[in-house]
Amino acid sequence: MPHRNAAVLDRSEPWIQNAIERVLLSEDQIRARIAELGQQISKDYAGQHVILVSILKGSVIFLADLVRSLNIPVGVDFMAVSSYVGSETSGIVRVTMDLRESAEGKHVILVEDIVDTGLTLAYLKNLLKARHVKSLKICALLDKKESHRVEVPVDYLGFKIPSEFVVGYGLDYSEQFRNLPFVGVLKREYYSKPDKKQK
Repeated sequence: MPHRNAAVLDRSEPWIQNAIERVLLSEDQIRARIAELGQQISKDYAGQHVILVSILKGSVIFLADLVRSLNIPVGVDFMAVSSYVGSETSGIVRVTMDLRESAEGKHVILVEDIVDTGLTLAYLKNLLKARHVKSLKICALLDKKESHRVEVPVDYLGFKIPSEFVVGYGLDYSEQFRNLPFVGVLKREYYSKPDKKQK
């Protein structure tokens, strides 16, 4: 039987057309950059076992593609955090789901979808270092440099982007648009309510 491709998302659907102002990063751009990141990580950790720690929920799709680009022994774990109260970040990061396995003595790469204020990554970096990991690096798909409140070096970065509200490829607005295969800019009228912010 001939191979049947998976269903392709129809970009002409009204829920997409009415919400997305423009495509910022295409599927091809994302795929190519993740392949490059995978090659670099595999080179840097050749012969080593690495634990990728995905920060839920936005980084899950990025994590899945990144894992498949690696040519080294790799494990996966997850953390979930919260730092927003209402419309603004509180500046206090709270872990709502911790690692299932100890990270002590392991090479760890934190995998994040987007760096905005930097507060979340700064907190998690300090937290994991206190747990005596063997090494710790950060891999992020997107970086909003203009929005940083604290500077956290990103060792493996996909793309620098302007300070706009983006969705797709795991990033959401009110739990919508995570399934878009590209990263798009959301129309301003969709996030005019002050309680809808990205982390």
